[in-house]
Amino acid sequence: MASSTVWWLIAGAAIVLELLSGTVYLLLLSAGFAAAAIAAHAGAGLTTQLVVAAVVGVGAMLIWHIIRRRRPAEPPTGANRDVNLDIGESVYVDAWNPDGTATVRYRGAQWTVVPRAGSTPSIGEHRVAEVVGSRLVVDKT
Repeated sequence: MASSTVWWLIAGAAIVLELLSGTVYLLLLSAGFAAAAIAAHAGAGLTTQLVVAAVVGVGAMLIWHIIRRRRPAEPPTGANRDVNLDIGESVYVDAWNPDGTATVRYRGAQWTVVPRAGSTPSIGEHRVAEVVGSRLVVDKT
């Protein structure tokens, strides 16, 4: 069996494992294996093929790691609009209780509302900033 065929089989196996695991790192390593297969097609020796596989695969992983580190951190799940569609919606607070909570009607149900830490409770329109359990954490709009 030709060495290029072996590299293509290894690259395919890495892609299958990638699909099962859900991480991107095996996909990046499979790019290195595919580069080694191309080097084998070009007539490079085994040592060159191994170096190409290592440089391309590990290089791709390092680049991906650097890209991910530069991205801003995602908000926690309770405050992430991609996870919870209540974030950013408006509620109207008629009155605050002495304990710093309020009850509002939102989406056809009664919800307990608390102001975000550091803000003072006030009557009026508020924006949902976070959902903690069955409580809406709100900011004054």
